[in-house]
Amino acid sequence: MTTSPRWRSVLTPAAMAAALAAAALASGGTVYADDHATPHPPYPSKPVHPAHAPQPAHPAKPEHPGKPMHPVKPEQPVKPMHPVKPEHPGKPAKPEYPAKPAHPDKPMHPVKPEYPAKPVKPEHPVKPVHPDKPVKPEYPAKPVKPEYPAKPVHPAKPVYPAKPVKPEYPVKPVKPEYPAHPVKPEYPAKPVYPAKPEYPAKPVKPEYPAKPEYPAKPEYPAKPVKPEYPAKPAYPEKPAKPEYPAKPAYPEKPAYPAKPAKPEYPAKPAYPEKPAKPEYPAKPAYPAKPAKPEYPAKPAYPEKPAKPEYPAKPAYPAKPAKPEYPAKPAYPAKPAKPEYPAKPAYPEKPAKPEYPAKPAYPAKPAKPAYPAKPAHPEKPAYPAKPAKPEYPSKPAHPAKPTKPDYPSKPAHPAKPDYPSKPAHPAKPAKPDYPSKPAHPDKPAKPDYPSKPAHPDKPSHPDKPSHPDKPDYPSKPTHTKHQDKDQW
Repeated sequence: MTTSPRWRSVLTPAAMAAALAAAALASGGTVYADDHATPHPPYPSKPVHPAHAPQPAHPAKPEHPGKPMHPVKPEQPVKPMHPVKPEHPGKPAKPEYPAKPAHPDKPMHPVKPEYPAKPVKPEHPVKPVHPDKPVKPEYPAKPVKPEYPAKPVHPAKPVYPAKPVKPEYPVKPVKPEYPAHPVKPEYPAKPVYPAKPEYPAKPVKPEYPAKPEYPAKPEYPAKPVKPEYPAKPAYPEKPAKPEYPAKPAYPEKPAYPAKPAKPEYPAKPAYPEKPAKPEYPAKPAYPAKPAKPEYPAKPAYPEKPAKPEYPAKPAYPAKPAKPEYPAKPAYPAKPAKPEYPAKPAYPEKPAKPEYPAKPAYPAKPAKPAYPAKPAHPEKPAYPAKPAKPEYPSKPAHPAKPTKPDYPSKPAHPAKPDYPSKPAHPAKPAKPDYPSKPAHPDKPAKPDYPSKPAHPDKPSHPDKPSHPDKPDYPSKPTHTKHQDKDQW
């Protein structure tokens, strides 16, 4: 148990708790008695709980030795103030750029030469005539389909009243004829272009020289064996961990007093007997349903006749050989291309002016020295680490063999000059198209007669009324849970 004053204020005496419980039970009993006509007997109050035994004093804890005071930190020296930054001199004025010289005029393009007339296209060879297709053989006649059995006679349908006669609509007026379209004028004949000149044959491409054979690659010497590393030295053993002092034994807890015996509850009163349930009247029997008539037997379908075999398919005739096309005519030589006039030289650019000399910045003030730092206490010396053994020296790699010189590549042959292109011929002037004639006016649309009104639909005959349903006996009324006392 704790000896804190906060916990002692929370604990209440047993007598006050018993009195509060008795008051709550008594108030609940009075409310229950007011609500019901036959109240229950009052609930017995709990017996008074005996007072708690005095608790033994907790053994005092041994005093803990005081912690040593932290050493006083030395005062931090005051840092000097930063020197005032000198004002930056103003930037010098930027000199003006010289005016750009005028660009010279571009030379005029040379006149495009006339193209020669295109060569006449040769006529295609006559297409061969395909042979006639073979005559299709006649298939055998299909077997006669057997007749199905006669359908059963359905009962006669009732005669519906005759539908009213539909009125005749008036005849539509005749559509007037539109005037004939004007005749389209003929365009002038297309001019004939001049013949195209023959181009010269292309020069033959020279063959490249054969690739020279390279010398065989020398074999590299085998790599030396890697030596084994020396054994690692053993580290010194760690000191044994000291044992902690024995834990003191806690005092024994006092025994709690025995709980008093719980009194028995009074016997519960018996509930009154429920009234006997009345018997319901017997349910009337439903009339028997009429027997369902059987469907007539389904007639058997006749057997299907066997499918006849089709005659063998005739072989297709061999296709005729495709004729060879005539040889393509050689292209004429291209005319020589005229040389363009020499490009004029651009004027020399003016010399760039030199920028003025930058002014010298003022000298920065000397930075003051910081005060000396206080000396720290000496650290204890750690034991010396064992000396690391030296690794054996690596063997020298053998020298690589010298790379042989490759033979020089042969020079490429000079490219021949292409001939100049011929001048293009001038295109003929395009003729003016004749003006289109004006369309004739459309005739006015005639007024259509108004549609006649639809006649009224005849009334349908009245449907026969359904017979009234028989009166079923009413359900008996329940007398249970009608009064509030039976809830």
